[in-house]
Amino acid sequence: MELMFRESLLKGKRILVTGGGTGLGEVMAEAYAQLGARVYICGRRKDVLEDTARRISDRTHSQVSAISCDIRVAEAVEDMIAEIWADGGALSGLVNNAAGNFISRTKDLSPRGFNAIADIVFRGTFYVTLACGKRWIDGGQKASVISILTTWIWNGGPFTVPSAMSKAGLHIMTKSLASEWGAYGIRLNAIAPGPFPTKGAWDRLSPQSANRSEQRVNAIPMGRNGEMPELANLAVFLMADGCDYLTGQTIAIDGGLHLASGGNFYQLSALGDSDWQHIRDEIKGTNAKDKAKRTV
Repeated sequence: MELMFRESLLKGKRILVTGGGTGLGEVMAEAYAQLGARVYICGRRKDVLEDTARRISDRTHSQVSAISCDIRVAEAVEDMIAEIWADGGALSGLVNNAAGNFISRTKDLSPRGFNAIADIVFRGTFYVTLACGKRWIDGGQKASVISILTTWIWNGGPFTVPSAMSKAGLHIMTKSLASEWGAYGIRLNAIAPGPFPTKGAWDRLSPQSANRSEQRVNAIPMGRNGEMPELANLAVFLMADGCDYLTGQTIAIDGGLHLASGGNFYQLSALGDSDWQHIRDEIKGTNAKDKAKRTV
């Protein structure tokens, strides 16, 4: 991966990336490892995590460890963070990337569907942040936390309400803890990416039945989707030493999409009942494939 930083920039850093087995999490984990960090990745699919950790280690020659953990379970999070601390000491960085999302008319949502997103994005992210934060405070260690959000935190997320609500909560968590934990040298910032196509997100947010990819690209002022090294460079900048006065901020990286068009899924208002049934069927198929790969 082509990065804009010197190779040893993150040497000595110990970083956990939740949801680091695929997609944006994998990209950020590889960037950190490439620049010399000791990296941990966690998620629910053990085989996927181990394959990713091995692949990144081979490419970067840095140590990358895979830990199977369901961050929806506070006790499992505590066990994971204790295991990491016991394996060489305190983390110096955390990336809250684990998430879940799918498009749906809100009137079609069940409590179970809502909780499937909120339990990961809202509660799980807080559990991990708290488990690390209290250890950093007790140990007197400085650290940097990055949470991956969306631009919907500013203007709403029609047809993605559970995610929009949860991400908005993390936006406020970022601001709140930046103030509360600033005295301890703990920085919290967030990134709100626009379209960076990944298989997991695209299968649930842009299935064939709702494919509006051409319209979406045309709505981006820069006329294209994001490229992975661009996101990785921002994630490295926020994690590296040298910007220690930067905290409590959410930075959009979306080519200006949310400024020009809102950057959400309002255009799906034009779909009818049969369209939504096709979308539900496609998303169920994707979920079934993922579940079959899960070992936790």
